[in-house]
Amino acid sequence: MGTAGRSVRESLLDAAASLLVERGYRGVRMRDVAAAAGVSRQTVYNEFGDKWGLAQAVVIRDNERYLDGIDAALSAHDDLYSAVTAAVMYTLETSADDQLKKAVLTGAGGDELLPLLTTQAEPVLFTASARIAEHALRHWPDLDRDALTEIADAAVRLTMSHLMLPSGPPERFAHFVARMVTRYVAASS
Repeated sequence: MGTAGRSVRESLLDAAASLLVERGYRGVRMRDVAAAAGVSRQTVYNEFGDKWGLAQAVVIRDNERYLDGIDAALSAHDDLYSAVTAAVMYTLETSADDQLKKAVLTGAGGDELLPLLTTQAEPVLFTASARIAEHALRHWPDLDRDALTEIADAAVRLTMSHLMLPSGPPERFAHFVARMVTRYVAASS
């Protein structure tokens, strides 16, 4: 099915994201997602298995979109320090306006989704760290792969932590992460 060229999966994810923001995890029913997407409830179950699978898919899709923005932020800079600063600022600015992330991080409607960005965030964190490291290695191929992979993971985790409990102004934090990344990569060379 789908509408205006969108797949059923995308329609379901759009509907679920909207409902998660509006009602929180506890308030979302599979039948409501199905109705909002114009499909049967069984279609939702066939596509995602259960409500938790649907929530995971929403967060993973949101993360992929976020990473597309990170790619653009990194690509707009010729030096690693400026690129990292821009990527961290992009993260902090987009997260501040992201209603879905706010719903997940604040536990609106129940804190059931919080593990998707904390204790069960492995798919999101691993994907983000790996994609950022690969992007940086394409732009700066002389960097040490192992060091960059390690520090990208640390930078992503630190930035996630800052989103949940800010430790100062975004600009200062972004420069701190950029210093950390560039110093670590330089020390490993």
